[in-house]
Amino acid sequence: MTRTALTLALTAATLVAATLSACAKRTEPPGTVGVCYHVGAGKAGALKYNKLVQAPNLETCAANLEAMRVKFLRMGGTTQELLGAYQANFIFIQSQGVFTSTTLEGPRYLALVRTGDGRLAIPGAMPQQ
Repeated sequence: MTRTALTLALTAATLVAATLSACAKRTEPPGTVGVCYHVGAGKAGALKYNKLVQAPNLETCAANLEAMRVKFLRMGGTTQELLGAYQANFIFIQSQGVFTSTTLEGPRYLALVRTGDGRLAIPGAMPQQ
């Protein structure tokens, strides 16, 4: 195989891979301004968006989702992680903290961390020992 043919074959393979990755399913949340949603599983595995509160920012929405999680635990629930949505961002309430992502399948970014007593704080707000 000549060098030109090899280069063309590699270019074609790269284009095919890029095209297929662009077609991957991406689940995006609603972009309603100021509305905090709790996201649950609906019929046939579809996501159901339940309006929780009006919130001025993502941190307030995350705090309301955390309060909901704690109330359910106090009533005897066992769910440790919650999924929410706020202004075209998914919010993941987890034991390590609160993470956010623009798609359900995409990378998650740290938004809030847990303090030693379990409360939520902005990263960097807690003094390091």
